[in-house]
Amino acid sequence: MMKADWSNRRVWITGASSGIGKALALELSREGARIVVSGRNAERLAEVSKACAGEVWVLPFDAADRKATCEAAREVDHAWGGMDTVVLNAGICEYIDLPAFDATSVQRVMDVNFMGIVYGIEAILPLLRKGHLPHLVGMSSTVAYTGLPRAEAYGASKAAIRYLLQALRIDLLAEKIDVSIICPGFVQTPLTDLNDFPMPMRISAEESAKRIRKGLERRAHEIRYPTCFALILRTLAVLPSRLRTRLLATMSPNWQRAR
Repeated sequence: MMKADWSNRRVWITGASSGIGKALALELSREGARIVVSGRNAERLAEVSKACAGEVWVLPFDAADRKATCEAAREVDHAWGGMDTVVLNAGICEYIDLPAFDATSVQRVMDVNFMGIVYGIEAILPLLRKGHLPHLVGMSSTVAYTGLPRAEAYGASKAAIRYLLQALRIDLLAEKIDVSIICPGFVQTPLTDLNDFPMPMRISAEESAKRIRKGLERRAHEIRYPTCFALILRTLAVLPSRLRTRLLATMSPNWQRAR
């Protein structure tokens, strides 16, 4: 896909009220795409719409609600007759702080991050089958490469997304529906602004959107960035388990308290 092909391309972005989703909507609208922006906050989506260039449709719904997701997809199908690119980006983050292990925290994160993607795929595949050079895109993370301290819930959801989309890419190959997985490191968003730890190599949401656009234009199987940060985590993932555990344990608050 070349840069000029964004012109009039139908693109649906979930989680578009802030952060990476918002920045990507702005980026692709400037390239001429017709954008559907979705999220739970209608007011913020309206602000995103005003900031975008060209045609933008505000369609608020909760990605963790299967019925609402399917209803939104039917509305888009009726109005636009299909979809060319769908970026399933909605997500939340919660950390596990031992000694307490809160199962409800894990469930909340999985419901939004993972099941939100699952519901999205179910709803939008019929639209993509009607699209031009259809492209399914899902938001994972570099945290999916290896277990990290406090990231039991968030990391598990992102690893599940990565596996799901890798498998789906194989099964959709015969239908010529491309699948891309986005695996960012730290990106400055309202979500990461809440983090209480150092975030090395953090980049802006605008820079993130540019890297995603370039990756989508290449139809890259996996769009990972910043390159150096992703390489570090991928290297950690292939280390012997005992060594990797010892190295990463030094970052764990539980380890630090124990010492």
